[in-house]
Amino acid sequence: MKIYDVTLKIKPNMVSWPGDPRVSRALINVKSPEKPFNVSSLSMSVHTGTHVDAPYHIFADGDTIDQLPLKSLFGRTYVQELPDIDLITADVLMQAEIPPRTRRILFKTRNSEYWNEEEPKFHKDFVALSLDAAKYLVKRGVKLVGIDYLSIAPYKNAVEVHETLLGAGVVILEGLNLTGVTQGRYTLYCLPLKIDGADGAPARVILVGI
Repeated sequence: MKIYDVTLKIKPNMVSWPGDPRVSRALINVKSPEKPFNVSSLSMSVHTGTHVDAPYHIFADGDTIDQLPLKSLFGRTYVQELPDIDLITADVLMQAEIPPRTRRILFKTRNSEYWNEEEPKFHKDFVALSLDAAKYLVKRGVKLVGIDYLSIAPYKNAVEVHETLLGAGVVILEGLNLTGVTQGRYTLYCLPLKIDGADGAPARVILVGI
């Protein structure tokens, strides 16, 4: 059994979505003879790094992150490698020969290479799902879809893809680091922070080889 931690490390200089607050961590209590513990404060967007989007992210009356069903967040999943494409369309997915009855799918693209940059920066041309790809996954009965960048949808066309997936009850998992993972079947364990009323939450995500 091999365990792959596909979670981005949360740190102040990490890549964040343009306009979102950057990660800020500070020691508010420093260990000393008078104070026995180090204690830190942490400030960041709930969509920082590896994170899950809740329906409330796009729908005013949608479920919040603490209301997501846990059964969607762990179980058998399939990692699909798509190294040479710029947009994941329905045609791309139909040609990818995704196994039947796949209910959770993670896409490994050229995005994963961005996480290894010496000077991290936000890339607007990241690989994402087109609207017809999102509709195709919903029609196939997919319950969770993940990708190796900060959005499942293209940079300048994000709303409709999120509406299609979240409106159909599909969990969106973003910000995965799939650098060391190859195409195939795994068991997924994804646990977003249980933040009351939130539109999303950072998550620790691991894959276990089957």
